[in-house]
Order: sequence, then C-alpha cells, then structure tokens
Amino acid sequence: MSNDSNVKIRLNNSELWGGLIGLALGGFVIWSGLKLKLGTINDPGSGYVLFYTGILMCLFAGSIIIAALSEGGPTFGSRWQNTRWTKPVIVIACLIAFAFSLDTFGFLLSSIPLMVLLLRLVDPVRWPLAIPIAVLVPLGMWWILKRLLLIQLPSGIFEIG
Repeated sequence: MSNDSNVKIRLNNSELWGGLIGLALGGFVIWSGLKLKLGTINDPGSGYVLFYTGILMCLFAGSIIIAALSEGGPTFGSRWQNTRWTKPVIVIACLIAFAFSLDTFGFLLSSIPLMVLLLRLVDPVRWPLAIPIAVLVPLGMWWILKRLLLIQLPSGIFEIG
C-alpha cells in the first residue's frame, strides 16, 4: 500500500516561500497600523485601514502556505524556465529614460517618445496607427490632468505644456 497523499515539504517550494514572505509583510502592515492608532469604527484612526489590510494579507498568505504544504508547489527553477526577458527589460529601460527626461523635457515631450517606443517595440503596432496614438493619448492625458484636474505637470526647458 503506497501512501501518495503525503506531500514532502521541500525547501525550494516557491509557493511556500512566497506565502512566508507575504505573512511577514502582512505582520509588518499590522504592526504599522497598530503604531498609528486604530481608533474605533465610528472614529477610525490613521492606522485603522492599514491594520485590517494587514489582517487580510496574513489570511491570504496563510491560505497560500497551507496549500503549499498540503499540495506542494513548483520549485524556484521551474518558475523561471523558458522566461523571455527582452520585453520586460525594454519596458523598464523605457520607463527609466522617461523618468530621467520628464523634468528636462516636460510631460508631453517625454511621453510621446515613450509611447512610440512602447507601441513599436513591445507589441509592434503599424506606424500609421502608432504615431496618432502616441501623440493623441499623451495630449488627452495632459488636457485631463492639467485643465480638468488642475494638476501641475512639468513643462520642461521648452515650456511646452
């Protein structure tokens, strides 16, 4: 009689470690909420929502840990097998370039090239479609943020926007 229902606890179980990290993070959020004072339901303090969010985080992390212990889980190596890194690296590089160019060139002159790069490199869109989208979406966002919501955006050295 074989006992296949026993799951061997492995130290390289990625779901177990993810749950443990989530549990630790939830504990930190609970501690932070308590430090900020909870208050009452009728007069909540600044830590009220934080405290209960931490409890939810701990409950969810606990369910992940229980599932990892009872069913097992994939190893760390299997999670990263056949991973393609080119597109995430391109997006990160574009966002870093955007962050550095935002103050210098302003919102509009920084976001239009960002949109062109993302539309052409990540999931290629035809040029006749990419250019209008790359110009109209930042212009629309600029109008909503600057005119409707009255949010101050960086205008850059050319004072555009």
